[in-house]
Amino acid sequence: MDKNSVTGMILIAAILGVFFWMNKPSEEEIAAQKIRQDSIAQVKALEAEKIVALELKKEKQEQAEAAAVNDTVYQKKMADKYGLFADVVKGESKLFTLENNLVKIKFTNKGAKVYSVELKDFTNFKDEPLILFDGDDNVFGFNFTHNLRNLNTNNLFFQVDESASNDSTLRFKLSLGDNEFLAFDYTLPVNSYMLDYNIVRNNVEELITSGSGAGFELDWKTNLIAQEKGRKFESQYSGAVYKYDQDVVEEIAGKSDEEEFRTPVKWLAFKDQFFSSVLVAKNNFSAGSINTHIYPEEENSPFIATNTAKLTIQNDGAAKSVQSFQFYFGPNQYKTLKQYEGLELQEIINLGWWMFGAINKYAIIPIFNWLEGGIASYGLIILILTLILKLVLFPLTYKSYMSTAKMRVLKPQIDAINEKIPSDKAMERQQATMALYRKAGVSPLGGCLPMLLQMPILFAMFRFFPVSIELRHESFLWATDLSSYDSIIDLPWNIPFYGDHVSLFCLLMSITNIVYTKMNQEMTQSSAQMPGMKGMMYMMPVMFLVFFNNYAAGLSYYYFVSTLITILQTILIRRFVDEDAILAKLTANQKKPKKKSGFQARLEDMQKQQQLQQQKKKKKK
Repeated sequence: MDKNSVTGMILIAAILGVFFWMNKPSEEEIAAQKIRQDSIAQVKALEAEKIVALELKKEKQEQAEAAAVNDTVYQKKMADKYGLFADVVKGESKLFTLENNLVKIKFTNKGAKVYSVELKDFTNFKDEPLILFDGDDNVFGFNFTHNLRNLNTNNLFFQVDESASNDSTLRFKLSLGDNEFLAFDYTLPVNSYMLDYNIVRNNVEELITSGSGAGFELDWKTNLIAQEKGRKFESQYSGAVYKYDQDVVEEIAGKSDEEEFRTPVKWLAFKDQFFSSVLVAKNNFSAGSINTHIYPEEENSPFIATNTAKLTIQNDGAAKSVQSFQFYFGPNQYKTLKQYEGLELQEIINLGWWMFGAINKYAIIPIFNWLEGGIASYGLIILILTLILKLVLFPLTYKSYMSTAKMRVLKPQIDAINEKIPSDKAMERQQATMALYRKAGVSPLGGCLPMLLQMPILFAMFRFFPVSIELRHESFLWATDLSSYDSIIDLPWNIPFYGDHVSLFCLLMSITNIVYTKMNQEMTQSSAQMPGMKGMMYMMPVMFLVFFNNYAAGLSYYYFVSTLITILQTILIRRFVDEDAILAKLTANQKKPKKKSGFQARLEDMQKQQQLQQQKKKKKK
């Protein structure tokens, strides 16, 4: 490119630069242009919004028209299916509460039923509020028929009738027409575990009919929440209890089982070790069935059991009727249950077979409650209760010891008989020994009978302590809960039949039983005659160690203290009893002429006949 060309290009660029600079818009012109562009953009945006709004409006109109058509179809379908109940099979669940100083009960309008129950004076083993059940863990509803359709109140949404409700009463109501309604009334009195429950039917006899002529069927299902530390022990006392009208109380506990009854039942209880949910019918349940499922320990379920019941309630067919029931939500405490007179709810607590139960009801529980009034420590109460029982039983203990002492001082004479008569003549040995006892005035059963008379009390206490809610969460010494096991060592593994811990009271009880067994063997002659029995006698304390390791610490503590007192009584009696004087008296008795009793004569005749038969058999051989 030559010089003239370069110069030309520069001049052209300069001219263009000067031209653009001279024609550059001012700041006012730039601002005005920006305003104009923004206005154009706003106009376009408004036009776009109008278009979108028109499209949305059209879409909503189309949806509304479709929904109206669908709703009409749906309503017709619901009306065909549920009739007057079409509007109450759907709704929103709401909770309502009644509470007093003892319980807090929540209700749901869905099913007009109890939703949850909290017992204010108690906690579970985690020190959390004690909830008997919550939410769907409780299913409760009546089956009925309407327009040939089977319905259940558990699935219907009730309304709360504010005019008939207050701080202590709730009325859930289904209005089905002019002066036609079904209502459930709940009333919670002050200072009571009992909840009154009434079913009110007003002019609905043709709208609500029972599925069969037998009456309305009630479905009740509850999951029992595990509340105690010793789950295995708790499950033994969990299940269902029901009372026949004017008759006995039956129980399903500690196992999965089912029962059916066709005669009137007054009440039904779903219970665990220390708490129960009870439904009482004023006019009885005419029939029904109960099913109990106990969850195995290895399932690690939050529930200890699931109880299911189907109960039949008579339908009187009246235009206006009120059927009365009651719920008991509370502790299995004997004195608390007994205060509801005429119901015999205290029978929920299994205190043992009639003899053992009578001892508990009329002796142990009154003494225990009396001691409760003045002593705060339940460990001391058990100690004093044990001392009282041992004092009452002391005459039997003394008589048993004296019988054993008589047998012991006669042992040299019995040994002489055994040396004189060969071992192959066992019948002659027995006759001679019995003759010695008869002349001396000694009964071989004299030591056993007093001990047998004490056994009912031992068995009664075995039934009493595990079901005594008074001991629940009460501590004593190292035991944090006398109603459960007192673990001092947690083992890293589970030993079959024994468990995964070491209970100290159980260990002490077993040791004292071993000591007492050793003392008895030293005082009696049976061990010399039957050496093989020594090992058998020591097996019992070992079985106690295994069996009671998971049991209530209060029970092991009682047996430990009781055996220890028995050992001390034996030592004291032995110190003050003169065995030489006993021997002298027995020797004097042997010199006195003795008249055989009819029983002794017959026994000797039988022994002689047996001896003659044995001799004849030998001769034939």
